[in-house]
Amino acid sequence: MSDDYDLDSGPDPATVAAADPEPSREDGTDSVAAVGIGPGNPAYLTRRGARAIREADVVVGFETVVDFVADETDADLLTCGYADEAATLDTFAERVRDGDRGTAVLMGDPNHSGYQFVGKVERAVDAPVTVIPGISSLQVAASRARTPMEDSEFVTLHKSGALDSDLDRLVGAVGDRHLLVLPRPFDWMPGDIADLLLDAGADPGLESLVLERLTHADERVTRTTLGDLRESAGGSDRESTPYSDLSVLVVRADS
Repeated sequence: MSDDYDLDSGPDPATVAAADPEPSREDGTDSVAAVGIGPGNPAYLTRRGARAIREADVVVGFETVVDFVADETDADLLTCGYADEAATLDTFAERVRDGDRGTAVLMGDPNHSGYQFVGKVERAVDAPVTVIPGISSLQVAASRARTPMEDSEFVTLHKSGALDSDLDRLVGAVGDRHLLVLPRPFDWMPGDIADLLLDAGADPGLESLVLERLTHADERVTRTTLGDLRESAGGSDRESTPYSDLSVLVVRADS
């Protein structure tokens, strides 16, 4: 049974997942896989990730994520939301203990905002999980905005719990380095991040891009400035922001 946890008091599943390197699989035994499925467009699903999904007996993940790969496998699909996440992972773990091959699926790349779910899967199955990286919308956004990773500060706010240290990193880097940010729906959306940065003294003229639903047919890129972006700050739900919950914010460095 998955233990309860409090992200304010710990343990944070992401910290647990990152505590040690993955053990080697030299014995050839199978392990549960955590697959990054990319931005949701099947063209960005890696071959290794597709194989882990295709060969699984049971696949688990949030409903919106599983829906993207449902046609890639004949496995039993276990979908969840935040309310029934623990119970669904317990069911998944029981299947794995009974000998089924299990695969967990996450949007993008598990190394970008996915470690909380990886940690929860590891705790449920009580065994190491093999992370299979994916193509993240973050990587696509960096390509669209021409912001090389080595010249950028990447911060994910798309996680539960306190964000103080993450926000401090953004404030410390704005203007000097490109910012690549995964917002958190819906309390830390692009407008709210702009508001924070401007209050900290950032130049309101910094070029900013909000890239939504990247690689999908309804992809949208808004090119604006940090000052104009601030106008959408202050919301707390889907109706209070003009931007999708599937967004990446890029703030280019001062040229």
